[in-house]
Amino acid sequence: MERKITRVQPQGYCGGVLQAIALAKKCRQENPDTPITILGNLVHNTYVKKALAHYHLTTIEDSSRSRLQLLDDIKDGIVIFTAHGVSPQVYDKAREKGLQIVDATCPFVSQTQKIVQDHLTQNAWVFYVGKKGHPEAEAIYSSSDHVILIESTQDIPSHIEGEIFVTNQTTMSILELQSIFQTIKDQYPHALIHDEICNATRVRQQAILDLKDQNVDGLIVVGDPSSNNTQKLAAIGKEAKIPYVVCVADATEIDLDQIRTCHHIAITSGASTPTYLTDQICRLVSSDAAKPEPVDIDCIL
Repeated sequence: MERKITRVQPQGYCGGVLQAIALAKKCRQENPDTPITILGNLVHNTYVKKALAHYHLTTIEDSSRSRLQLLDDIKDGIVIFTAHGVSPQVYDKAREKGLQIVDATCPFVSQTQKIVQDHLTQNAWVFYVGKKGHPEAEAIYSSSDHVILIESTQDIPSHIEGEIFVTNQTTMSILELQSIFQTIKDQYPHALIHDEICNATRVRQQAILDLKDQNVDGLIVVGDPSSNNTQKLAAIGKEAKIPYVVCVADATEIDLDQIRTCHHIAITSGASTPTYLTDQICRLVSSDAAKPEPVDIDCIL
């Protein structure tokens, strides 16, 4: 059976990820003998973490501990804040410990943080739509008692008096966010709503929605299981009624028997997924090879 394969554009690292990786590599080059610790995963991709380790960059990550708590493990040297950003309290604690700070926060995330802080300064309540435990969300909902995390419509508080500002994690689903925003607006008509989904997330999700009329019966989303924007791409694919949707971290997770039943396969990737990994999957699916190529960590960054 002849199979059509479409690489959904855009793919590859987004600008925020490129900036974070470049800053981390530059930091090591300029400080060859200094201990450098990344506070959490620089971006959400296991292969990127492994590649950074080749530069002797230590990553500390523990899903059961906040960034503020993880700082206790860093005694000296340089700390790199990840692309997801940190709360003002983390900044203050790092300075108090005498650590040199390199901030790799994505500019879009920094923009959201500033908007939130501006409204908190004006004594507004902030409804923040995001994922509990995600570092980008944690940096905001842990910054003030006046920030209320909303993961679903069930989390919307019933009685809040005063000014309400509503915004969101930059990697949310555009469809899910619209629904939550509308429910908030119905309950609090005076709420000021500010959509902060970043462009890299939005265009990737829209590109999948645009597949509806292309007879796509299989969608492969390449990305790490911990990547929120990757998971949302898969969710959008299901919303678009694509019959077979799968998230894979690398080519070893491809079910070739299932792929062979598809007539038109689309392949996309999260914003923190190395193009190298997506290229491998495209070659595997195109060739019907018996097994995938091994991953060369030196090609990741």
